[in-house]
Amino acid sequence: METWLNAGLLGFIEGVTEFLPVSSTGHLLLMDELLDFKGPSGNVFEIVIQFGAILAVVAVFFQRLWNVLVTAPSSPESRRFIFAVILSFIPAMVLGAFAHGFIKSVLFNPYVVSVSLVVGGFIMIWIEKHAPVPNVNAIETMPLKTALYIGFFQCLAMIPGVSRSGATIMGALMLKVDRKVAAEFSFFLAIPTMAAATVYDLYKNAPDLTKNDSIIIVIGLVVAFFSALFVVRKFVEFVGRHGFTPFAWYRIGLGSVSLAALLLLK
Repeated sequence: METWLNAGLLGFIEGVTEFLPVSSTGHLLLMDELLDFKGPSGNVFEIVIQFGAILAVVAVFFQRLWNVLVTAPSSPESRRFIFAVILSFIPAMVLGAFAHGFIKSVLFNPYVVSVSLVVGGFIMIWIEKHAPVPNVNAIETMPLKTALYIGFFQCLAMIPGVSRSGATIMGALMLKVDRKVAAEFSFFLAIPTMAAATVYDLYKNAPDLTKNDSIIIVIGLVVAFFSALFVVRKFVEFVGRHGFTPFAWYRIGLGSVSLAALLLLK
């Protein structure tokens, strides 16, 4: 029962942090350490429950996504939307397939997370001050070259603590994408990225998963879905008013505290 409750708590944390530029995976790894959470082996829990948060994007933006799909045969703008997301997804798909083992065995540890949170926070503050004036005001008009470059930025998020949304949004801002458009594109790019990561992780770890592991994963995934629904709706509105600097300082504070704690308790 304690494990199930912890799975629900971690699912809530995942849903709240997945679309914020603060690294959901980093938060989960730090909470694993704090709770001494013994989930499924291979960190499959931390990866798969992110798909619950992605389903929240599909639910919130269902009408827009459906419209893009049904109008794609006749609408150049809808086809550009689809091509931009697919092209941006390719770099992470390729690198993830080749570097999966190294990422899981070497980078999934709280020290990497803590340092990444701090470094990423300072980079976010710098980008907020020095990002060029945007000239891309809609995903439907985004140059495909820009979409591909955003995909390369997303690859940085394979380092736990960097943040997938943070890497893609900050990269998009540097590529002259409007703040709101950058956030929305990050949401849509998450759909194929996390779907692929979920399928690949389940495929790699399926022989080792028990019935109890499956229950734990389902609990985390369902809670992540419902908690993410609220964040997806409110995130763009918050960023429009306050920018990304509050998230940067949060990252620096959390990373510094967790790194100090890890070194003191070593």
